[in-house]
Amino acid sequence: METNFFLETKPDYSECANRIEAWFQGEILDRVPIRFHRHNAEYDVLHNSKHATIKDRWFDAEYQVDDYLISISNMRFNAETFPIYMPNVGPNAYAAFHGGDMTFEDTTSWYHEIIHNYDTDLAKIQFSKENVFYKKILELTDVALQKCGNKFIVGYTDLHPGLDCALAWRGTNDLCMDLMMDPENAQKLFDLSTIHFLEVYNEYDSILKKHNMPSATWMNIPVPNGRMHIPSADFSFMISPEDYEQYGLPILKEEVKTMTHNVFHVDGKGVANHIDTILSVPEVRCIQWVQGMADDYPIMQHLDFIRYVQSRNRGIIVDLAKEDLNEYMEKMSPNNTFLWIATESEEEEMEIMKKVEKWSRKL
Repeated sequence: METNFFLETKPDYSECANRIEAWFQGEILDRVPIRFHRHNAEYDVLHNSKHATIKDRWFDAEYQVDDYLISISNMRFNAETFPIYMPNVGPNAYAAFHGGDMTFEDTTSWYHEIIHNYDTDLAKIQFSKENVFYKKILELTDVALQKCGNKFIVGYTDLHPGLDCALAWRGTNDLCMDLMMDPENAQKLFDLSTIHFLEVYNEYDSILKKHNMPSATWMNIPVPNGRMHIPSADFSFMISPEDYEQYGLPILKEEVKTMTHNVFHVDGKGVANHIDTILSVPEVRCIQWVQGMADDYPIMQHLDFIRYVQSRNRGIIVDLAKEDLNEYMEKMSPNNTFLWIATESEEEEMEIMKKVEKWSRKL
């Protein structure tokens, strides 16, 4: 794969992007890809602001991009770790593009459901490019493109159409009840949640491609030549395989059909109940396995699930604690694997890269 994209903060960008593309294709070049990250880095508040409210801080595009630049100053991006800025107003931005409001906290935002009564509230769902959140994402994107230089990649915002969008509009308890008591109206929500997805995605994709940006979003996996998407359905952990096949599968097929690189976000064991249905969609070439914490940790208890995904010839992202690395490599094949590992120092990262390169030769 050839790319003319250059980052002064990541001079081996092309080499690492090729390693990721090989993973998408079920191949290994010299070693499996590795993303390094720090524990709970997403919860860091980098420096104080003088904004009157937290929402004002989120909506200050200049501040947000400058804050990101501060966060990556003097950082090294080893292995398949990249500086990627994602324009962001929270995980329910796509739902908010259709109306409603959000409450902002330091590191996330919360959407307030708007469908309490189908007879009176369904008309509240009105997608508009004049929507305040839609316009803010475009502004954040524009400012980031102005400031990025050769220092970072600008991605597109986190997009959740489908089941999780309907969940944001309706609320967990009510949507669960709808599937049993009012499936016709639930289906209306699911249909409304997907109508504008490609229109939104295509606008962001077009803007970024005009600036020679790879396709990337919150997962920090850049695709130089193509369209990257992260389908998900966290709500599916609350429903049966039959309901997911009826309601979720048609949405998934629609989401991924124009994308070249899809990584399904499998958020825990409940979502993993639907893995066969998810993997029945050929465009879903890879998944991200999110094991969870508490009783779901460590990852060693989930090795059979990982092996199963590998046996289906699909890529899998494994978020691995560094203390589990040696045991994991002893028991598992590197086939189709992308490792995410939290580290504290560059020395640790160099040592891990050596170990993983040796392990990768097992194939």
